[in-house]
Amino acid sequence: MRVLDDVNRRKAERRDVISILEIYNLSTGERRVIKEFEHLIEAPNWRKNGRELIVNSEGNIEKVDIETGAVTVIDTGFCNQCNNDHVLAPGDDRIAVSHQTYEDGESRVYVIPIDGGKPELLTPIAPSYLHGWSPDGSTLAYCGERNGQYDIYTIPAGGGREVRLTFSDGLNDGPEYAPDGKKIWFNSVRTGLMQIWKMNPDGSGQEQITKNERNNWFAHVSPDGRKVIYISYQKGDVEPGDHPANKNVEIHMMTPDGENDQVLVELFGGQGTLNVNSWSPDGGKFAFVSYRLKE
Repeated sequence: MRVLDDVNRRKAERRDVISILEIYNLSTGERRVIKEFEHLIEAPNWRKNGRELIVNSEGNIEKVDIETGAVTVIDTGFCNQCNNDHVLAPGDDRIAVSHQTYEDGESRVYVIPIDGGKPELLTPIAPSYLHGWSPDGSTLAYCGERNGQYDIYTIPAGGGREVRLTFSDGLNDGPEYAPDGKKIWFNSVRTGLMQIWKMNPDGSGQEQITKNERNNWFAHVSPDGRKVIYISYQKGDVEPGDHPANKNVEIHMMTPDGENDQVLVELFGGQGTLNVNSWSPDGGKFAFVSYRLKE
């Protein structure tokens, strides 16, 4: 149970934070606070109805009403140790979660109806940390540790054999499909710093996109495919293969070819801020979580 013990330790270390769920408006450049929580929440997904955000909170998955801040817990059955790697199905009718299973404390991917229901195991091999669901609904992409190496894998949405896509040394993480399904975006430490990459869905054509002197994580492509946001740590502030909490970080935006890179938001956060896609359906906003230490 060492892995689950480590998860509980990290939760304990973050009990001293206030979580601030925010929305950034690209048209105005304004940050809007949706709700402050006296406990840890992480990783917002935006529902296609445009009215709700999905977050993980103390092992649960919750819906947050954007206008009222009202919170509803989703019945995820025995999956009550969910981490911040969760993704909505293209049809918005299901959610896939990464749950720290009790038998060994390792993260596995389960699929659950969005309004609650029985979890269905998708990745029996662990640990597996979900990040992407193909636009046609056929395939999920995740980071998996196998024999001490973290790489990008895909698996059929109905279950089956996993396929390894990356083979470079060091951490490969955060795989997410482009809205047209033609690319998988990911981040890799293979150059010495964590940088943003993309590749074809079969793993071919791996191409480095960011080439700055920072450590960059979790690229999320806007619904129209024209903008990419990611979270960035200062070089030397963290180990390249780590994305810890409670750091001064930046949210950047660029075009899919890596041009016009700009800083949109500076905040105190990191782990939990922007782990999964949080673009609004119209592509005009995105959600994120900042943090404040309790006094």
